[in-house]
Parts: sequence; structure tokens; C-alpha cells
Amino acid sequence: MNLQFVDTTFRDGSQSLWAAGMRTGMMEAVAEDIGNAGFRVVEVPVMPINFKKMIRDLKEDPWKLVCMLAEKMPNVTKGTMGEPAIFPFEIINAPVEVVKLFYKRIVETGVLNRVQIMANIFGNVDKLYPWYLPFLRSLNLEVVLALSYTVSPRHTDEYYAEKTRELAAMKPDVIYLKDQGGLLTPDRIKTLMPVILENAGGIPVELHSHCTTGLAEAVYMEAVKLGVRTLHTAIPPLADGSSQPSVFNTVKNAGYLGHQTSLDLERIQRASDKLMQIAKEENLPIGQPLYYDYSQYVYQIPGGVISNLKHQLKELKLENRLDEVLEETVRVREDLGYPVMITPYSQFVVSQAAINVATGERYKVVIDEIIQFAQGIFSEDSGYTWMDQNLRDKILSLPRAKQLSKPSDRDVPLHKIREQFGGPDLSDEEFLLRYIMKGTKEIEEMRKAGPHKTYFSASTPLVQLLDKLSKQQDITHVQIQGFNSSLVLTK
Repeated sequence: MNLQFVDTTFRDGSQSLWAAGMRTGMMEAVAEDIGNAGFRVVEVPVMPINFKKMIRDLKEDPWKLVCMLAEKMPNVTKGTMGEPAIFPFEIINAPVEVVKLFYKRIVETGVLNRVQIMANIFGNVDKLYPWYLPFLRSLNLEVVLALSYTVSPRHTDEYYAEKTRELAAMKPDVIYLKDQGGLLTPDRIKTLMPVILENAGGIPVELHSHCTTGLAEAVYMEAVKLGVRTLHTAIPPLADGSSQPSVFNTVKNAGYLGHQTSLDLERIQRASDKLMQIAKEENLPIGQPLYYDYSQYVYQIPGGVISNLKHQLKELKLENRLDEVLEETVRVREDLGYPVMITPYSQFVVSQAAINVATGERYKVVIDEIIQFAQGIFSEDSGYTWMDQNLRDKILSLPRAKQLSKPSDRDVPLHKIREQFGGPDLSDEEFLLRYIMKGTKEIEEMRKAGPHKTYFSASTPLVQLLDKLSKQQDITHVQIQGFNSSLVLTK
């Protein structure tokens, strides 16, 4: 059986290496090649958090990106990370009807066929959010449940066996092991993957890792030996570093193990060459293999979270206390019962650790999300056997805990919410933009910025070539030679 591949370039590759800064024109330049290269799935950045990034930072219209990807890649399954909320931090109070409307509109464009859900992060999804999985299936979406990997005394083979059985009981189309921190080792996968495969009940199992510790490619090959047939990879320059392994190197190594693939590597190389040129033109990072870094196993903090932490500490004039905060994150995570260090938990843990260090007293000030965690709202398990009980009792006795314990109204009628953002005459697309951005200011700024920049436009290749040549200081003349005529351009 051929190996299959999930391409992460547009979504996780960009998020890992370019801070989710991949522009519409960049994806447009390579979408047709990637969409026709034979990937099992291509990840696309089309969730609300991606919309927010595009509008606020890139000043581009996300609906145009959505339509472009649907048009350029009609024949490949397109997937993304999904959740029963508009944003991860609003998982407990996002109005259900708004979430449903967003999914419906996205699916109608043709840009989404598969949703990947971090199922063991928010407990049993089918019980906490009984409407969510049936709703996704009603849209004919492929439902994929992710089992997030971490290292702690709690996360044993027995834990993952139990969680795999829970995921299998929800009858997903696919289960995948999501190693968001790149913490898997070749030895660990040898004991862990057989447990997952055995308890998956015949449901296909995929593997997703990051190259953060330099071990992901070796882990992939061990997984293939164990029977995994679908791997998540990226295309250089958006592979390696903190991203996924390179599809080229993974295919090559798998070939030595006797495994074939139906990927069109020439198309993928063409896309890679274009992306490499874009990276150099825009001065964007180019993914490189990383040295083994054991600190990743100590702190388990995603790179993006550390970058944000450094920025926040600098604003507070506490940048010289970074090491103290990192050490405190280890203690806070232990206090909470070893949550998986992934959004939103990694942000909760790091924020609380920074406050503990800044105030000089542990848990003198407790952020709302930690209170909600203690209440069981942000908890991956129904029990609290691993959370420090004294800390939990202290947190639940806070006055703020009583305020947060009031149930939120997730069933607000859609027309009531529309009234807050412009009324019933708004198109669904405009309403969703305003809801995501909490108003119109940033949307107006995005529109003022004009159309998105294009790269390697098929309709204007000569214009782009001449533009580039005109910027070369040592070129004074350009001659264009036709069959029986020529044109000379002079600066």
C-alpha cells in the first residue's frame, strides 16, 4: 500500500515558521500545483483565528482567500483544525448558532471537506458538545479526532489506550496522533503507536509531528514500520524548523523502507521553488533542521508562546526574569495536573507563571482561565485526581470563581446577535467578519489597503519580469525578440 500524505504548508507550516503570515497571493501562486500533486489532504487556513490574522495583520480579505483556494484546488480534500467555538479561548461561551453559520458558509464555498479536532483537549467532545459532531457530519465533512501527545507522569500508554478507545467510540473517519511539541522519540513511538493502533478498532491512524527537537523524521520512519500509512508533512521552505518534516525527505526515507507514493514530486518541487523565491523576496524564514534541544522536554512551551512571553515581559520591564518564568511554568503545570501544553492550555500556564513571578507570591492573582480550569470547564478529564487539591480549593473559594460559575448563554438567537453588528440586512459573510473582529474598524482598514499582492501571476508574467528587471541597477536596456520583430526598452 502506498504511503499517503497530509500537506500542512498553508496552515501549520505557515503558523510554525511565518507566524501564520502566508498571504493570499503566496498561496495562489502554488495552489494549483499543490492541489494536483496527489496529497491525501491539503490543510487550509480558513478558521476564524485565521480570518482575524489576515484582517488585522495582513490587511487582506479572508473571504477572497477562501474562494481562491476553493477554485484553485477543487479536486483534493481540504482540511483544517476546528472546534465548537469561534476562538479557542471562547470555547465555553461561543454562541452555537454563530459557530454553525460560520461552518455552513465555509463549506458552501467548497474550501472545506475535513475538520480536525483536538478531542482529548476538551474532554469527550460528543458529551461536552453533543451538537458538534452530528452537525459536522450533516455538512458531509470528514471528521478527524486528534489525540494530543505530551510527556508527564500522567500520560502513560494506559492513558493513551483509554483515550483512543474514547475517540473510537465517537466513530470518526480518522484518528491521528498530534505531537504538537515534537516531543516523540523513536523509542517512545515504538511503545505508543501499537497501543493506539490496537485500540483504534480499525479506524485509520495518521501521525502529525514537529521538527522542534530534531527527531520527527526518525519518528516518522519508526511509525511507518509499525503500520502507519498517512503522515503529515510540509513543503520547503515551510518544512523543518518548528514545522513538519519535509515531504521530499520523508518520501526518500520511506522509499528505502520499500514504501511507494503516488505524489507528483515534480509539481511539488515547482511549488517549493516558488515558495523559496517568495521567502527570499519577502525576507521570510526558511525552515532548517534543528539541533536536539532537551529543554523542549523540560518546559514543553510552544515556540509561538515563548515569543509572545518574551514580548510581554519586555513591556513589563521583566525580560531579565525569563528563566524564572520558565521554571515557574513547570511548577504551575504540575499544580494543574499536567495539562497538554497546547492552545489554550499553554497560554494559561505561561500567563499564570508570569503573574506568579511578577507578584512575588504564587497564585496571589489568578487569571480567569485558571479558575475555569479548576471548575472543570477547561479540563481534558472529568476528574481532578491529578490537580493539586489544596490549590483547587483555594481557587474555587475566590469571589471571582462564583462570578464565573454562572452559566453562559450559548443559545442566543442569531437575529439577536446580528442586531449588535448591523442588523438583518448584512450578508452572512459581512456579519461573520464583524463578529470575528468585534466591529468594523479593522475591516475598514483592511479594505483601504486595496487588493492583495500577487506573485508569479499567470496572467501578467511579462509585466512582473519587466518590473523585476527595472529594479536592477546594472541593467539599462531590455530587448524583447519576437519571430520577425523586436522591442528595445531603455531606462
